[in-house]
Amino acid sequence: MKNKIGFFVILSTTFYLLTTALSGCGYTTRSMLYGNYNTIYIAPFLNKVDITVESFSANKYRIYRPMLETDITKKVINRYLFDGNLKPVKEAAADLVLKGELVEYRKDPLSYNQNSDEVTEYRVNIYVNLTLWDTKENKLVWQENNFNGNYSYLVNSTSTEAAAVTNAVEDLARRIVERTVEQW
Repeated sequence: MKNKIGFFVILSTTFYLLTTALSGCGYTTRSMLYGNYNTIYIAPFLNKVDITVESFSANKYRIYRPMLETDITKKVINRYLFDGNLKPVKEAAADLVLKGELVEYRKDPLSYNQNSDEVTEYRVNIYVNLTLWDTKENKLVWQENNFNGNYSYLVNSTSTEAAAVTNAVEDLARRIVERTVEQW
């Protein structure tokens, strides 16, 4: 009889501890935004790339890809639609306003051929400055400068620079939405 009671006590204690431990762990896909934010306006990204300024030693001048700021704006809007935590709307109806500026596009060499100085892998980097505004209180929620999206590709593969740019823009859009809704 004592063995049955002891077994029951150990079993119920183990069950209680497991239940308590597991109830504290959780994952949610809900937004971690504070307040009553349901909508967002994504202002068209501005092109602030100054192609006349020296960039870094590998390139004499900064590189610019035409219409890149338009592609970024479209991908960010689509990413908010995909995420579902904030609904993109017109500016007059928005709880939040996201403003962005394209400040740099870079194509950096990552690796070289051992037998020659040919580049075998590049990384495309896209840098933007971002601000998120609360329209109800007219205050800055957060600001990020040189926020980055990137993608690497091999020169001799089926991937092209254009595909890498598309993937870098998608990476940037994903990171922007995560920065907005996850509040880590």
